[in-house]
Amino acid sequence: MSLFDLDKSAERLPVALITGFLGSGKTTLLNRVLADRRMARSLVLINEFGEVGLDHLFMESIDGDMVLLQSGCVCCTIQGDLDRTLRDIARRRQKNETPPFDRVLLETTGLADPAPILQLLLNTPMISHDYRLDGVVATVDAINGARQLDEHDEAMKQAAVADRLLISKTDLADATASAHLRARLGTLNPGAQLYEVVQGEIDPALLFDSGPFDAAGKGDKVQQWLNAEAHDQHDRHHHHDRSRHDAHIGSFCLTFDEPLDWDRFNRWLMGVRAVWGDKILRVKGVLNVAGESQPLVIHGVHRTFHPPTLLARWPDDDRRSRLVFIARDLDRATVEASWHED
Repeated sequence: MSLFDLDKSAERLPVALITGFLGSGKTTLLNRVLADRRMARSLVLINEFGEVGLDHLFMESIDGDMVLLQSGCVCCTIQGDLDRTLRDIARRRQKNETPPFDRVLLETTGLADPAPILQLLLNTPMISHDYRLDGVVATVDAINGARQLDEHDEAMKQAAVADRLLISKTDLADATASAHLRARLGTLNPGAQLYEVVQGEIDPALLFDSGPFDAAGKGDKVQQWLNAEAHDQHDRHHHHDRSRHDAHIGSFCLTFDEPLDWDRFNRWLMGVRAVWGDKILRVKGVLNVAGESQPLVIHGVHRTFHPPTLLARWPDDDRRSRLVFIARDLDRATVEASWHED
């Protein structure tokens, strides 16, 4: 009998978090993807309709905070706090009081630190009963992005924790500046996939399916989500080319060759969270735990972690445990040493 639950995430509603600094193109992006028929049966949560110019897409108002768009998407404003809104919507969906939807797009304000939202989605039982964090998408403006990364911690964190980075306004930006920004983002977050978006033109599929959970249990998603090799190579080769400002945030991957004793590993990880939780922006891991034939996925932000879950199968023959850290002012050697001391 396993200590862990086999993941039921495929049955829960995937939530894609769309972050990005002020003016980085989130509204343009939303307008484009919401007009796409493939986005039918999506719920879009935004802070308030007035802030987002979606008016021309509205078809009918269902009630005060919810409208149905022509493409079949449902748009809803966040009433009060996000926690309450998500629970309210889950209840209404259960009672068939909303048009049907299969996924949620959550757009944050441009100034938001993504961590509290990720923590809510990862470890609030009332929320994780109905929803799962599928992935984090950050839009970065090719014209102003570098300056925003320099001046605003939030912009830096949004880019650092993203699974996918969308660079907007490349058609308007200087080609050299765009290339520098790409290189800088690649250093800041080597595990994220980078895409250029002109006028919001994007395959809506890029906003989803960036998490490790796959109803078909195919497993290649897990590798893409973890992207351990990118963090690993980056940690080895690229320390010299970072600007002083960016050097505070880095990523590294710890690899364990032998199956892990869960009690020891869990005790160590609890210690890591207790001591360095403020510095840990995001942790992703696929683990080989002694006594389990399936891989265990762990995922956390600061000190908040999703309860560990088993995936249906290993992505390939590599059975090493890999743990990726995206952290501020915390290096691999320090964390690795704590494992050997434990």
